[in-house]
Amino acid sequence: MPELDSTESYTLNALGNALGDMGSRIASYDWSATPLGPMGQWPPSLRAIVAFILHSTIPMVMLWGKQGTMIYNDSYAQFAADNHPRILGLPVGEAWPEVAWFDDNVMQVVLAGGNLTSKDQILHLTRKGTLEDVRMNLDYSPVYDDDGCPAGVLAIVTETTGAMQANKALRESEARLRFFDRLAKATMRSSDADSIMAITTRMAGEELGATICAYADMDPDQNGFSIRGDWTGSGARSIVGHYTLSAFGKQALEGLQRGAPLIINDVRAELPPEPAETFLAIGAQATLCMPLVKEGRLKALMAVHRDHPHRWTISELSMMREIADRSWAHIERIGTEVELRMTAQRLLELNEKLEQRAEERSSALQHSQTLFRLLVQGVTDYAIYMLDDAGYVTSWNAGAQRIKGYRPEEIIGQHFSAFYRPEDRENGDPERALLTARQVGHLAAEGWRVRKDGTHFRASVVVDAIHDDAGKLIGFAKITRDITEREHAQRELELAREALSQSQKMEAIGQLTGGVAHDFNNLLMAIHSSLELLRKRNPGDSQHMKLLDNALKATERGSALTQRMLAFARRQELANEHVEIQPLVSGMMELLQRSLGPMFQIDMRFPGDLPAAFADVNQLEMALLNLVVNARDAMPGGGTIRITAEERAVGPRDVPELAAGHYIRLTVRDRGSGMDAQTLARAADPFFTTKGVGKGTGLGLSMIHGFARQIGGTLHLESREGIGTDAHIYLPISQHPQPAESHDGETASTMLNHAQTVLAVDDDVIILMNTTALLEDLGHRVIEAHSGEEALQLMHDHPEIDLLITDQAMPGMTGSQLIEAIRRERPEMPIILATGYGETPSDQDLAFVRLGKPFNQMDLQQAIEALSV
Repeated sequence: MPELDSTESYTLNALGNALGDMGSRIASYDWSATPLGPMGQWPPSLRAIVAFILHSTIPMVMLWGKQGTMIYNDSYAQFAADNHPRILGLPVGEAWPEVAWFDDNVMQVVLAGGNLTSKDQILHLTRKGTLEDVRMNLDYSPVYDDDGCPAGVLAIVTETTGAMQANKALRESEARLRFFDRLAKATMRSSDADSIMAITTRMAGEELGATICAYADMDPDQNGFSIRGDWTGSGARSIVGHYTLSAFGKQALEGLQRGAPLIINDVRAELPPEPAETFLAIGAQATLCMPLVKEGRLKALMAVHRDHPHRWTISELSMMREIADRSWAHIERIGTEVELRMTAQRLLELNEKLEQRAEERSSALQHSQTLFRLLVQGVTDYAIYMLDDAGYVTSWNAGAQRIKGYRPEEIIGQHFSAFYRPEDRENGDPERALLTARQVGHLAAEGWRVRKDGTHFRASVVVDAIHDDAGKLIGFAKITRDITEREHAQRELELAREALSQSQKMEAIGQLTGGVAHDFNNLLMAIHSSLELLRKRNPGDSQHMKLLDNALKATERGSALTQRMLAFARRQELANEHVEIQPLVSGMMELLQRSLGPMFQIDMRFPGDLPAAFADVNQLEMALLNLVVNARDAMPGGGTIRITAEERAVGPRDVPELAAGHYIRLTVRDRGSGMDAQTLARAADPFFTTKGVGKGTGLGLSMIHGFARQIGGTLHLESREGIGTDAHIYLPISQHPQPAESHDGETASTMLNHAQTVLAVDDDVIILMNTTALLEDLGHRVIEAHSGEEALQLMHDHPEIDLLITDQAMPGMTGSQLIEAIRRERPEMPIILATGYGETPSDQDLAFVRLGKPFNQMDLQQAIEALSV
């Protein structure tokens, strides 16, 4: 350390005599080159807070001044990893450039006197040479200078990445345990090897996503083998038959014979041509095969195959090994049980002669006791063991070893209270259990128990008191069963039932909403057209004009509401096309920012290789605007709203409602008030809103959900109360490139300059009357028809008809059926199809112009112009 002048020495003492490595580094650092200046000139407030940081064992960092010059302690240095000591004395934006946007917001809020707290915040940091996701709990508080003004930011950083990874591993383990519980329950009543293996191969194949799952017995030569049974997925054929291991290659022959699993991810890439063709002939492009080796000889095989290359994971390998081990153990146990039952029967026959043959009785008794011990020892689903009269273990079966983890030599002679949790031992639970068994003779209960490795499991316990012939207590018999997986499975079943009920409710609401919106569109059509004609025919009275204008605006608002209802019901007409997400969002930035106001910032993040989506541009823009406005309303104090997009691979169970595949996930993230679980569950329900009366229709999220489902995606919400909300729109990836824009300079044709004869068809008398009035007001002659059948007859009777306008949803003959019939006779007839929602036919050969209800006179005129080419 360089020599210090008197002022700097005083400062060093004030900092706690340079505690730890960071105390030395701070004392020796050349602070004159930073905005803080030489250490001797530091204000007392800065000296005090630095001394406080150095004395703390919690990771802390001081960001002093507007630039956030960094001073931190030894614990934070460990968090910074390879960045330490480079970042000491640097502005925080230079120290962590990858999250400068985040730190800028922190400095702005806290230096203004605010506090910020974030739980399980994920930031992308470079600490060990590569960018990684780091999850942290963050607390930011202002530090005041000698004048009482905020001069710096004190940050407390606690990393939680390891805990979150452990939770993920726990969830995977629970899913695995649930599978084995289902497998055990499905096979527990099977009495022969073939039925056990039939159930096992089916469930294993489905769980592992396999094409084929099979089991085989080896020939005595350990080369030939017979596949006795298999399960096949959709489209796969059975592979039952006789084969030789050598035909599948040297790797299969030698590895399986020595007991090693055969793991092939891609047979074409990993095997020579001949063995590869053998695998391909049975429909296997990837395989995972587990051997059963007993007494040094290969006895049996169990394998799963896929009809496409697949990289097998450690979890899949472990699960397949345990499936095979459990299945073979179950089969052997059933064989033992059958043999024991037969032996027990023989013993009963022998017992009839025991009274006359004492020597034979003694021998048979010993034999019976041996068989009983074998029976108890062979049970693996139950822990069966004995205690002496003081509660010490005197025997231990294989089931007890499997469930509780102790080998016999580790636990015999130990007190059974070792299986209880510490708090249960403190409450005296073990003593009460033995006391009840002594007094009553029997105890049955459920509770939490502890394995050798310290993990807890839910147990069903039976304790029976054992007495000798004189009635003296000699010990206790205990039977314990692990029921943890059963309770997990019951909870999963309840959740699945709730999800099914919710899905059925939403489907029913969607059907009702779509029908109501369609009928409402027809009513609006009649009202709007009547008002429009009245307005044209009464131009003089200004008061009447205002009333008519207000009424017309009301019908337009009603039309907008029905469009939202149709979007929720997934019955709107969509014009899906190739959409580049980043240009679309960038083009909306001015609109979005204007909708948010000056208190909000928008942070956009898009990868450069993001593929295009396949969606309706207008509906997607409306959905994005709705989500941004919702984010704004969740943050009344302002803040940053982040819009991101990425390509996501979705598995069969990743996102409810979504088929497996690749999608674009467009996300709007806010850090506002968030939602509790009850509100989140109802957020996308139609007409549900938390904004209060008159501030929202409750159709925004349901409209987005309906739109996304209609194009093959979905809306997925993630929210935590007090943390914020992530709204994800999953969009299908476009499979077609954007068509080139036309540059031929052609424009739409002008309206015909002569009156036409129009055949108007609608089963609703009011709508037909108003449509006729609109056409006649435009100068056309109109012939009316109230059904498709009547329209066909009028078409034959009036060859002078120039144009057809027809409703779609009509009883008997629909509009599309009418168009098809007319096209057969008059293929050049101009046709307009009017409809309340997007139920128009998909046959583009019908060549018509679609006119959405409700329409006004201008819409009608433009539709006629579109046919005037």
